Amino acid sequence: MALQRTYPHGVTCWIDTEQPDPAEAARFYGGLFGWTLTEAMPPGAPGSYLIATLAGEDVAAVAPVSGPATWNTYVAVDDCDATAARVPGLGGTVTAPPADAGPGGRAASCTDPQGAPFRLWQARRRLGAQLTNAPDTWNFSDLHTPDPAAATAFYVSLFGWRTTDVPGAGTMLQVLGYGDHLAATVDPDIHQRQAGAPPGFADVIGGVAATRRDEPPHWHVTFSVADRDAAATTAERLGGTVLDGGENPWTRTALVRDPQGAEFTLSQFTGL
Repeated sequence: MALQRTYPHGVTCWIDTEQPDPAEAARFYGGLFGWTLTEAMPPGAPGSYLIATLAGEDVAAVAPVSGPATWNTYVAVDDCDATAARVPGLGGTVTAPPADAGPGGRAASCTDPQGAPFRLWQARRRLGAQLTNAPDTWNFSDLHTPDPAAATAFYVSLFGWRTTDVPGAGTMLQVLGYGDHLAATVDPDIHQRQAGAPPGFADVIGGVAATRRDEPPHWHVTFSVADRDAAATTAERLGGTVLDGGENPWTRTALVRDPQGAEFTLSQFTGL
């Protein structure tokens, strides 16, 4: 049996999208990424939670919502209750207190001092995304905030993150030792493969960027794709809208809005 991927405290570990019409979201993302979506809620239980898999591995989920469509990012924590209890004292808000999510784990919903929502996840049976960084899977989440310095200070205090500036990529967030954790578990070649990357790159779990004009603070999700242009064309064919594109020394990207309004980025890796 393949080794399951685990996430140390402070590492972003899971994403889901809340959508007014989950079936429509399943159609769009299933068509875009080739995901299979399966209901995780027991028969007769209220609500819905569609787990998306690729090659049999958990990659994301879709849930219903009465408000706007959005993507959510979860941070792994050793103790959901203890971490949530620290959020208000650091200037954030707990919008949904810690509660069990069935046998999968324990979760809480929060916002940081600038208003960006994020979630805490104390894993039990569901350890987090089991396939990442491969084409058609979650690559990482970036914090988009109007005050990067203040927002970063909040998360550094809450999770112990470090920050580093990477040429061509901006400010990156690190969990020290995460690369070593990956090397010891599911990615033994990570340090050799990233030998040409900036020091500490294996510890990176996301980034920080200033919000665009009229963009709300949020954690923005990025998905790896084999071919940005082909994926963007597929997104449009399925009813999405390509809002912008970009290139840097690392990637070719496209900013996309799905048919119900949630935004995300497609990213084609171009090499170290």
